[in-house]
Amino acid sequence: MTSNIGTWDRTLRIVVGLALISLVFVGPQTLWGLLGLIPLVTGLARVCPAYRVAGVSTCAHDRC
Repeated sequence: MTSNIGTWDRTLRIVVGLALISLVFVGPQTLWGLLGLIPLVTGLARVCPAYRVAGVSTCAHDRC
């Protein structure tokens, strides 16, 4: 699979994902924080299925 997530998008997804996952351990301590797995996994894999369906790419293909 070709990557469709650029550097800034990847960084943002990883940071947001980790922040949401941290809510499981601190803060309200609900399982809603596990939703952070979605941006974390897509950021680490550099592939977003929703972007693929929509035909969107934030990746400059010469640098990804």
